[in-house]
Amino acid sequence: IHPQDIFKEEKGRGKMQKAGRRAAIVALPIVVGYLPIAFSFGVAATRAGLSLFEAVLLSVLVYSGAAQFVAIALIAAGTPFLVSVATLVAMSLRHILYGPSLMRAAGKPARYAGIWGFGLTDEVLAAALGAFARGQVFSDRFMFVLTAAAYGAWVLGTYFGALAGAAALEQWPMLNASLDFMLTALFLALLLSILQRAQLGIIVVAVVVMAAAGIAISPVVGILAGMIAGAAFGTFTGGRDAG
Repeated sequence: IHPQDIFKEEKGRGKMQKAGRRAAIVALPIVVGYLPIAFSFGVAATRAGLSLFEAVLLSVLVYSGAAQFVAIALIAAGTPFLVSVATLVAMSLRHILYGPSLMRAAGKPARYAGIWGFGLTDEVLAAALGAFARGQVFSDRFMFVLTAAAYGAWVLGTYFGALAGAAALEQWPMLNASLDFMLTALFLALLLSILQRAQLGIIVVAVVVMAAAGIAISPVVGILAGMIAGAAFGTFTGGRDAG
């Protein structure tokens, strides 16, 4: 083995370790936000009659905060299985666009996107886009650490919430109420970190369409309509500017 090859290999390992450390730093706000929200979900799941194993399994397999809270509401209401599945699938359709938008921002192909792509939640996507906007070079290792940290925090928080039981937050009603908004506040904070003037039009269109469709039809339809309208507007305006 030539000494120059060894130096290249060590240099490559150093870049990988650096990417992992940066990903851990980027993931820290998500971990801090996910732990209490997941704890709240674990408590809510036990209130709905789920066991510790069932609550944790829901976080392991579904891994979607909004969808999981809706799932336990549907379970508690005795909603038919197929209706529940259709509702959760409709709520999660937006995730289909996360991978392509992320890879477009990264500007290079990924070898293991099929693995870490499972961890692309709203907050993880916003954090990754923010990191790339600030000059972070895309790598599979960066995405592995970022998604694994967020996923681990969500599952761990669910476990402790379900372990604490249904009465865990009854003594602190103010805290219980604030947890409902914490996930939304976390996403908005991450969104503001990558907000640019060119994106304002897309956001306005998406919000207006989402609000109109949500009020006229349903919140799930509103989310999907806003997502599609924002993507279509961004594609149209981007293509026109490029021309």
